[in-house]
Formats: sequence, C-alpha cells, structure tokens
Amino acid sequence: MPTDPFRPPRDPYRPPHPYTDAPYTDPRPGLPYAASPTHRTYPWQPPAPPPPRPHRAPRHAPLGHHSDLRRLRRAYRRQRRTATLTALGYFVLFLVLSACAPSFMTGTVADGVPAGLLLAVGQVPVTWLAVVLYEATARRRVDPLAELIRRQAAVDARREAAR
Repeated sequence: MPTDPFRPPRDPYRPPHPYTDAPYTDPRPGLPYAASPTHRTYPWQPPAPPPPRPHRAPRHAPLGHHSDLRRLRRAYRRQRRTATLTALGYFVLFLVLSACAPSFMTGTVADGVPAGLLLAVGQVPVTWLAVVLYEATARRRVDPLAELIRRQAAVDARREAAR
C-alpha cells in the first residue's frame, strides 16, 4: 500500500475520518491511483439512499379502490348538474323567450308590468333556489359519503403507522 509523503501519519487514538481516512483500494493493480475513490468525492453530495424495504402486500384494499369514491364522485356530479341546470335552464328559457316570443315578453301581466321584467326579476330567486338546492343535496348525499371516506382514510393511516 503506497503512502502519501505529504500526509502526516494518522493518530491511532483518533477515530477515522470518513473522507480523508478511507481505505485505499486500487481496482486496477499496477496503476498508482484508483480509478474511482471509495469515498464521496464532494462532501456536499448527499449520501446514497438506503436500499428499498421489501414490499409487503397490504392486508386491506387501498383507499383509492373503494367503491365509495365512485359513489362520492357520482353524487357530486349529480349535485353540480342539478344546481347548474336549474340556474342555467331558467336563464336560457328567458333568453329563448326574449328572442322567439317578443310579443309575450312585452305583454303586460298586472298593472302594466311587462312579463319580460317579471321573468328577469325572477332570475334572482331562481339563482337562490339553485344555491339552496346545491346545499341541500350536499348535506343529504355528498357530505355523508365524504365523511365516511375521511374516517376510512384515518383508519388506513393508523394501520400504516402500526406497521
């Protein structure tokens, strides 16, 4: 084993340093220096990651494969469609009547108030109705499913932490 004449001798009572006191192994005998050092070349480089743990199959199906997620997506989709079609349907009806039935929209309903004005003012209560419908379907169908999935996720997380 060649020694470096410029390096001071190592103190036997000092623990070895991981970079400077690494054992010298020459992968190519006959050459004065190793082709690749046995220590990290740059100390700021992160150490090599540990080898992956062996994979064990879960005892229970993971959360993403439950049918509850499909039921939750379906309920949320139905909720959005119902609320959107309520508000948008009324607005489209108002636009179609304005374009196709101008005589109906300009006709008076009560005390000289045109029907078009009443339908336009009716847009605000219909929008509020869509919001109330959205909230009601959320409380009745979507929130219980979301709470069930949240509880199952907590149980799955405790199972994983216990492993």
